[in-house]
Amino acid sequence: MSRTMHRWAAVGMIVLATTVLAACAGNAGPDSPAAADPAGTWGDTSMTSEPSLVLSADGKLTGTDGCNRLTGSWNADEHTGDHADGSPIAFADVASTRMMCQDVDTWLSNLATGTISGDTLTVFDKSGAEIGTLPRTE
Repeated sequence: MSRTMHRWAAVGMIVLATTVLAACAGNAGPDSPAAADPAGTWGDTSMTSEPSLVLSADGKLTGTDGCNRLTGSWNADEHTGDHADGSPIAFADVASTRMMCQDVDTWLSNLATGTISGDTLTVFDKSGAEIGTLPRTE
C-alpha cells in the first residue's frame, strides 16, 4: 500500500474511533446513575402552612410557600446554574399571591433554580444562594 493509502486508513480509523467514543459517552449504561426525575411532589401538600411544590410532567408547577400560592413552570436543564451536585432545574414565570402571613417564612417564593439529589430538592434564589430544601413525598 502506498503512504497515501496508509494515511487515509489511519484517518479513517481515528474518525471511526472518535464516533464510537462520542456515541458511548452520550448513552448511560445500565450501571450509570440516571438523572433524577423532577416531576412529583416536594414537601407535604397536606400542611398548607408549610412550603411545598408539585412539578407536573408537562413542565407546570403549583405550590405554596406556606402562605402564598405559587404557579409557574419548570424545566430540567443541564446548563442551569452553577450547582455542582444534583440534577439542575430552572423555574420560570413564577407568580405568587401576596397575602400577609404572620410568623411564616416565605422563602420558597424566591425560587429561581434547584437541584435534586436523591429525594431532596434544594432550592436556590436568583443570586445562586441556597434558600431551602424540600423532601420528595410522591
